[in-house]
Amino acid sequence: MSEKNIIENTPTPRTRKTIAEDLRNLGVKEGMTVLVHSSLKSIGWISGGEVAVIQALMDVVTEEGTIIMPTQSGALGDPSLWENPPVPKSWINTIKETMPAYDERISPTRGMGRIVEVFRTFPNVIRSSHPHHSFAAWGKHKAQIINNHSLDYSLGENSPLARIYDLDGFILLIGVDYDNNTSWHLAEYRSGIRKNVKLQAPITENNKRIWKVFDDIDLDDEDFKEIGSEFEKHNNINIAYIGSAKSKLLSQKKSVDFAADWMKNKTK
Repeated sequence: MSEKNIIENTPTPRTRKTIAEDLRNLGVKEGMTVLVHSSLKSIGWISGGEVAVIQALMDVVTEEGTIIMPTQSGALGDPSLWENPPVPKSWINTIKETMPAYDERISPTRGMGRIVEVFRTFPNVIRSSHPHHSFAAWGKHKAQIINNHSLDYSLGENSPLARIYDLDGFILLIGVDYDNNTSWHLAEYRSGIRKNVKLQAPITENNKRIWKVFDDIDLDDEDFKEIGSEFEKHNNINIAYIGSAKSKLLSQKKSVDFAADWMKNKTK
């Protein structure tokens, strides 16, 4: 959607203040641990754009709470597996030899949206060390959530997702659906239904850039929308609008437990 279309479809400008009011009406509170997934354009035209959205989140949650966002950088992977678009086979060795190592300070996100890309640069935000599935966090529990993110099994028990679960955190979906719900990847690990795979990425180890192979599972979000529909049938969740964006607030722990059971039952 072009900026002109966004303006034409916004009845009044969204602001830091109005977004904060909308977040409170949805149920976001001071001191909450909240994992945010978002679509900037779905909110409508915002005075201050993504910066205003982040500031509004911080105003509501405050430093007594914690804001987390997925800052994935999937482009730092095995080029032989790239499909959109693929690269010539003759390029693969050169890419592996020269691709810069993941650096939590400068490696850009991919496909995460503008809010996430700006959030990771905000003062006092820290980012985890995983070259594919990093997270960024701000607030009281940021170190507990972000530190010690395992290279192997990136969204499993030694990931920020599991620490959010331990803190009884919440998932906030702003203008996006359940197929963006990263937390349900944790349910994939806990369900035990996925096969193991080997992944690759350039990282820095002992002050040297290396091409590292590590263990993970074959993640698949194909069923996430269906799981979301079933979850809503059996659980009360908060639904309201952030600007023009239909948004949802739900318990991460309840939803992960539900998704893990759903996945196990599907395979019986």
